[in-house]
This record gives sequence, structure tokens and C-alpha cells, in this order.
Amino acid sequence: MAPAGEKKNILKRLDAGEVVIGDGGFVFALEKRGYVKAGPWTPEAAAEHPEAVRQLHREFLRAGSNVMQTFTFYASDDKLENRGQTLSFTGRQINEAACDLAREVANEGDALVAGGVSQTPAYLSGKTEEEVKAIFMKQIDVFVQKNVDFLIAEYFEHVEEAEWAVQVLKASGKPVAATLCIGPEGDLNGVSPGDCAVRLVKAGADIVGINCHFDPETCVKTVKLMKEGVEKAGLKAHYMSQPLAFHTPDCGCQGFIDLPEFPFGLEPRILTRMDMHKYAREAYNAGIRYIGGCCGFEPYHIRALAEELEAERGCLPAGSEKHGSWGSGLSLHTKPWVRARARRDYWEKLKPASGRPFCPSMSTPDSWGVTKGH
Repeated sequence: MAPAGEKKNILKRLDAGEVVIGDGGFVFALEKRGYVKAGPWTPEAAAEHPEAVRQLHREFLRAGSNVMQTFTFYASDDKLENRGQTLSFTGRQINEAACDLAREVANEGDALVAGGVSQTPAYLSGKTEEEVKAIFMKQIDVFVQKNVDFLIAEYFEHVEEAEWAVQVLKASGKPVAATLCIGPEGDLNGVSPGDCAVRLVKAGADIVGINCHFDPETCVKTVKLMKEGVEKAGLKAHYMSQPLAFHTPDCGCQGFIDLPEFPFGLEPRILTRMDMHKYAREAYNAGIRYIGGCCGFEPYHIRALAEELEAERGCLPAGSEKHGSWGSGLSLHTKPWVRARARRDYWEKLKPASGRPFCPSMSTPDSWGVTKGH
């Protein structure tokens, strides 16, 4: 078990051209397991049910994740208390517990710990820059005390708030990543992905990219636009992508939260592990080296990313011990027609049926528009 100080930090890994595999969507995964409430989507399970959070970390580590992201999504005090929600734990207790769990599991392998902050109700309610930054600072104090390896500002719909978050995170002296939950149209104020990325890099972000709200194809496309903007501005950065594990070709600028199926009817849209192979390759070819997932991603999705990039990473994850590449384990099946599927070309060419003959392939998003306001 390697002490945290002996591990190569995130920027050294990326500077060397290494592929960093992220983890998956804790909020959705733990909601399905009965530990997170849909609606507030807050992470009190880190303190309330640490065994559940620990186990999910371990499953992602076994699947190939190089980063254990603290389960601190929406763990700012204003979000925890939003709309009358009452919890038995303070924001500090939740953030501390999440850091301890992530470090415990990270030290079982060669993974790093990333402390994460996300957008706040305070910003959406029109609070001042100083007030919003003070909220971020409370979380950062815990991350610094717990000595996480790097920091992530994730899930921001407005680049302005993300800039404020990056400025606060940068003051810690640790590497900073910043991801927006936007598509090719830009943030909710219409700032283009390229301009968003430039602003984040100038604010101090070492890694920029996209997470959540859209599928891998859309997220990779958007990160490409960010990369073009950064390069055109004569700046440098590393790039990351942590998309949904749901197909979203019919989404508008606010992504899957506008779909009528959100959040309890999304299962027919789930990406297969073969889709994940395609995503990993397209992200890598686009110059993205931090490749992970967000809502809907389960450990088997992360394992598919790691398996697709085996040659680039020089290894397979531990979880591949129980998974033959491209279905090769099916050669041991008792049925001959299933054994015949133990080959790559079968799975690459398969067009999966939904089994829902009366359902449409696309939906009409609600498209309510910008949700900034009290």
C-alpha cells in the first residue's frame, strides 16, 4: 500500500502522456442502491452509510479507476439546506467523511484522491462573488486539511461561477481541474465552449473539460471545441471528459435534465460496454487523457474504458480477471449460439433492441431555459 506522497501526481501523469481513468457517477449509482435521495441529490451517505460509499469506490478501483473522487457533489452548506431539507450531518462532517473514504480506498491501489466542489444555489439565487466564494472556501478548508491530491470544480452551468470556484481552489496550491456541464452551444449565458475553456485556464485551471448532462459523443465534441479555443488563445491545458452513460441525441442546451424521462425513466438510454469502448477511443484520439464518467456510469462501464485503452495504459484492471475481452468468456457457455458471440465483430456490429415496441426512439425536451433565480 503506497503512501500518498509516493504516487505520481495528476499533472506529472498527464504531462507524461499517461491515460488517467476517472470513476463513475456516485449520485445516480447510490440513488439506485438506496443511499441517495433523488431531488436534492446530496451526498450525506458519506457520513450516514460509509460502507456503501466505500464499496462503490472499491468497485471503481477494481474496474480501473485511477482517481477516487470524494463523494462531495452538492456538499456545500447552502445546497445541503436548500428547499427546507434537514440532515443529521453538517457539511463539514460529510466532506471529512468523504475524504477519508476516498483516501482509504485510493491507498489500496495506485489511485489519487480528488476533492470536488460543484455549482451552488447561492450563485443561482444571485448572491455576490464574495458570498459564493466563501461557500467554496468551507469545502476547500476540509480538502486541504485532509490533503487530497488535487481538486475538481465540476458540474457548472455558468462559466462565471466556475471561474470563481477555480480561483478559490487554486489558492490551495494543489492542481486544479474544472469541468462544465455544457454542450456545443456553450454555457447557459451563451458563452462558447472555447471561450469558457480560455476563461477557466486564465483563472488557474490546469485541466479543463466537460462532465454530466450529455452523452460521450456530445461531450467529446464539446471538449474538442474547448481545446481549439485554448490553443487559438496560445494557452496550454490538459483535457478531461466525464459524460453521462445515457444516449442524449435529442437534448437541448440543458442536457438530460430537460428530458421527460429524467430521472426515473432513463434506463432505456444506457450505453452498452461496447459504446464505452467507442467513447474511450474517440476521447483518446481527440487528445483527451483524463477519461471517466458521470451519472449512469457503473464500474463495468469504467472497466470497458480501461480495457479499450489497455495498450496505451500498459495494463488491464483487476476486474478484467472476470471478463473476457470482447466477450471471449462466452466461449465457455453451454449454448452453441451464445458461444458463437464470443468475438469482437459480433458486438461491434450489434444494434441493440430496446424491447419496447410502442416507445419512441427520441423524446421532446421540456426546454424550460435558464433556471437562474431564487
